[in-house]
Amino acid sequence: MRGIPSLITDIRKKVFTEVARMAYSGRGYEGVDELPYIIVPGDQPLHRDSIFLERAIASERVRSAMGLNLRPIQTRHLMTEGMDAAAVAEQYYEPPLINIIPYACHACPTNQYRVTESCQNCLAASCQRVCPKNAISFVNGRSYIDPDKCIKCGKCAKACSYNAIIHMERPCAASCGMDAIGSDEHGRAVINQDKCVACGQCLVSCPFGAIVDKGQIFQVIQSILKGDKVIAIVAPAFIGQFSGKVSPGKFVTAMKMLGFDRVVEVAIGADMCTIEEAKDFMEKVPAEQDYMATSCCPAWHSMIEKLFPTEMRKISMTLTPMVFTARMMKKDFPGCKVVFVGPCAAKKLEAIRADIRSDVDFVLTFEELMGMFEAKEIDFATVEEQDYLNEGSGAGRGFAVAGGVAKAVTDLVQKEHPDLEIKTARAEGLRECRKLMTLAKVGKYKGYLLEGMACPGGCVAGAGTILPVEQATKFVDKYSKEANTTSPSDSPYRDRGESLD
Repeated sequence: MRGIPSLITDIRKKVFTEVARMAYSGRGYEGVDELPYIIVPGDQPLHRDSIFLERAIASERVRSAMGLNLRPIQTRHLMTEGMDAAAVAEQYYEPPLINIIPYACHACPTNQYRVTESCQNCLAASCQRVCPKNAISFVNGRSYIDPDKCIKCGKCAKACSYNAIIHMERPCAASCGMDAIGSDEHGRAVINQDKCVACGQCLVSCPFGAIVDKGQIFQVIQSILKGDKVIAIVAPAFIGQFSGKVSPGKFVTAMKMLGFDRVVEVAIGADMCTIEEAKDFMEKVPAEQDYMATSCCPAWHSMIEKLFPTEMRKISMTLTPMVFTARMMKKDFPGCKVVFVGPCAAKKLEAIRADIRSDVDFVLTFEELMGMFEAKEIDFATVEEQDYLNEGSGAGRGFAVAGGVAKAVTDLVQKEHPDLEIKTARAEGLRECRKLMTLAKVGKYKGYLLEGMACPGGCVAGAGTILPVEQATKFVDKYSKEANTTSPSDSPYRDRGESLD
């Protein structure tokens, strides 16, 4: 679904735009009650049975975009409840970050096999023959699966010559590598927050737009209007997200039109991270531990913490590129506010950690930033060029794509130690990451550097992106090749990592 324009993406953009427009008005959250009527205009529903239901859902979307919790459906609550405390520049995210709006959920079928009209009532009846529970019989000239007997093994679907049996699975649950999504008493999806790592893959997989993440658009703009020096540190996956014609120079100009004081590449922090992780690996593997896992993806880090706690010490202790860059800004510009702008929902979870929240004040996704551009009616065709984003290396920019972190670290080690070979293994998507860690735990990856990315494809596939993954990857590859330097060892910031760690 990501990168495919739809009613869901339209509504999300409208929500982010209207929240940003309200914030830029300088009147606080005055008029927030009108936003559902702006987002869902007229007197006819767009896609649901009732326009009142659509506006109720829009109300919760607005609250979520402002960082507020969903309201209980069982009792009456004002839309503005809690806004006094949340609508301030100093407000941090409050877990849970990913939420399901109950009355927006379609209660999709969960894990079942169904016989379609393609069934030919064939003589072979292979589906019946292979079923270990005798759950399949012919009814009205077509195979029928008894749901009470079916154990969902899938043998019938594999045996059917006509592919007439399909596997129905709830899209959000299928995308969740943590198996954190279950059902309530009405069959609607619910998130087990004890398992959730806020990767956001369920959010972009729900075809009904029932899943939302909290945002800080309003708080960022409040900080800008208050007169804070607000610095945007931008993940390398930004390139191409706002149209392939938006160069880094135009992007910088547009960001300053939004009120940001300056814009800095997080690829600089990725270069520092590469240098420190390379040192970390050389010192610890195999002398102190049998393998080392990269530190960059917060959802991968959280997955290991929740499911493989005994392996936590084998994650590199190096700071993530976001934190390296943020700490450098805080040191160079005392009193500034730092906004990480990136593709990732899980970065919001990382930013509220007690040891990081003083470094990163706000997190915005590319999707949320697009809402701010829309609110200020910025026309990129008329925006002037500024060439301020050219300090990160090609390797640092490559962190945005799966395999990029491991490649940057191994290339750096081999540059300094040409005769040393480093073995690497990587996984994309949390289900594959779990398999990788299961093997690592039992000793299958001794001497390896392990890279895990929660999103299939890497950061370019994050829940806050706008482009299709393949297209975004091409933009990042091109952007990496255009860097002034190839290796982090040639970065002017190469020696700053230790002082920031």
